[in-house]
Amino acid sequence: MRRFLLLYATQQGQAKAIAEEICEKAAAHGFSADLHCISESDKYDLKTETAPLVVVVSTTGTGDPPDTARKFVKKIQDKTLPGDFFAHLRYGLLGLGDSEYTYFCNGGKVIDKRLQELGARHFYDTGHADDCVGLELVVEPWIDGLWAALTKHFVSRKGIEQMSVTLTTASTASQRMDPVKPELIHIESQVELLRLDDSGRKDSEVLEQNAVNRDQSSALIAELESSLTHSIPPLSQASLNIPALPPEYLQVHLHESPGQEESQESVTLMDPIFQVPVSKAVQLTTNDAIKTTLLVELDISKTDFSYQPGDAFNVICPNSDSEVQSLLQRLQLADQREHHVLLNIKADTKKKGAALPQHIPERCSLQFILTWCLEIRAVPKKAFLRALVDCTSDGAEKRRLQELCSRQGAADYNHFVRDACASLLDLLLAFPSCQPPLSLLFEHLPKLQPRPYSCASSSLSHPGKLHFVFNVVEFLSTTTPVVLRRGVCTGWLATLVESVLQPNRHASHADGGKALAPQISISPRTANSFHLPNDPSIPIIMVGPGTGVAPFIGFLQHREKLQEQHPDGHYGAMWLFFGCRHQERDYLFREELRHFHERGILTHLKVSFSRDSPAGKEQAPVKYVQDNIQLHSKQVARLLLHENGYIYVCGDAKNMARDVNDTLVEIISKEVGVDKLEAMKTLATLKEEKRYLQDVWS
Repeated sequence: MRRFLLLYATQQGQAKAIAEEICEKAAAHGFSADLHCISESDKYDLKTETAPLVVVVSTTGTGDPPDTARKFVKKIQDKTLPGDFFAHLRYGLLGLGDSEYTYFCNGGKVIDKRLQELGARHFYDTGHADDCVGLELVVEPWIDGLWAALTKHFVSRKGIEQMSVTLTTASTASQRMDPVKPELIHIESQVELLRLDDSGRKDSEVLEQNAVNRDQSSALIAELESSLTHSIPPLSQASLNIPALPPEYLQVHLHESPGQEESQESVTLMDPIFQVPVSKAVQLTTNDAIKTTLLVELDISKTDFSYQPGDAFNVICPNSDSEVQSLLQRLQLADQREHHVLLNIKADTKKKGAALPQHIPERCSLQFILTWCLEIRAVPKKAFLRALVDCTSDGAEKRRLQELCSRQGAADYNHFVRDACASLLDLLLAFPSCQPPLSLLFEHLPKLQPRPYSCASSSLSHPGKLHFVFNVVEFLSTTTPVVLRRGVCTGWLATLVESVLQPNRHASHADGGKALAPQISISPRTANSFHLPNDPSIPIIMVGPGTGVAPFIGFLQHREKLQEQHPDGHYGAMWLFFGCRHQERDYLFREELRHFHERGILTHLKVSFSRDSPAGKEQAPVKYVQDNIQLHSKQVARLLLHENGYIYVCGDAKNMARDVNDTLVEIISKEVGVDKLEAMKTLATLKEEKRYLQDVWS
């Protein structure tokens, strides 16, 4: 068989799953894939590699390559490497990202660009898959086109006469499956979703006008509209292209005898774990605020945990106990929840390179694994749905699951599964005849990831303590039945700290409660650059609406202590652009910010209230942080372009961070007198110099 090297760089398993799919499909097309994680540098050597290279790369943070690719990227970024170092290499790259973030697919783009600079050349166009609209919209056609591109590559290397039969097949496939440009796929997918939304609106308008009463309206909706369990023409009458059944590879045995001692340390693989008590919890918002925001203080005095302002750390959290119990009951395993689990690889598996999941510890109870190890809230991928099809006995239910994992049902999958955040439990409740074995869950449910939080304090100001801030995430599930859900981690934390929670909105005035302190497990995050400049005379701009202000509280506390310790030092200006909905409901750290401002630590405090009418003592002339930045465009441009200043942005990636980025482009364009493209290049240079830093999330 014709061999190619297949590397993946993954953060949460998505790139690995796609690479494994490519590996499994390769044999059917006459290829053999040599599959490795990009971090396994002892198992491949690109300098001597003669086979074509296929790389699947995810993106993490605000546009960084995943942790597994850090060493690889550092190695190829070596400036002493000659320009022809990879001249012998031919490759195709698939980047994964989310267009809600400013630096879309940047993990893949960084590697792609550097490989080109070192002489490597594409044998296949790069694909950029967008999780915002559905990765599969790019991933599926990219994989389909890969086989023709590989065939052409081998034909050009070995001669047409050796592969005339394959060439005929490949040319047909090439005509049918030429790689589609990522931009076109993105636009088409957006249009497809818009069409779905438009048709839904028209149907509901007609129903509202013509329905006699609510019952009749509901009946019409059931007939005329799609749902998770129901489809309408043309999909309900279409011939379907469904993915191949993923090969089973795990055997699960449940044993009554007690397992080993279970601890949260066993659920993480790399970082040290610190179990620390909660010493304080304060509600920062009023009870009538749209979101509830909590500040939690951890006592780290008896640990080796250390941090500096701008750092983040992981909280190791469990799944909701009620959801775990519901899943056990639905699987008819409630009476075996305390049985310990033994996993083995099936002897007859067809899965290449099958390995036991590293995130499932040995000899732990079923309940522990579902609680601490598996992301039971994860949106099931199409491969999982395909596997569930064969576990479903009812014909109508089986057909609907086939539709949802099919190419023809992509819009329905996006609308009713991905966008609705439907979980495995939601699907099992919606399709009662589906009875999957436990092995299927262990094969397809990803690792329960620790949740990252920004440090909201300085150890200079709060020795032995660590503060962090979060909104308690609440949302209505759009599946049946509709229920109010909380975020996996924020919901757990909110419940955990109830016994010590204080309603005092001013964190600095609140003392620790006397109730028995609950404990949580935390681990440090890998080093980042979201830190204050080493030189305190450099001016900085901080943009942090809502809980995005958290790391900047640490910055300000740190600067205050520095100025107390070194009063004769030279300190640069500190600007903060803060925003929230209501001045009297969710102005986080209001007293603390006033204190810093009055002391001259915070030289410029610019606040905006998006939902208040313009009135009151602290009338905000603008609604959003980007409007305030625009209002002070000359000062911002001078600080960044002439005073070597830094700008930090923390908070929502979907709207705020992108709007701030666009505003900065406009400001540079206007103040410098250059076109938009040149302004974007200037901003990109600031990012490369690590003077434009982001800590954002969706």
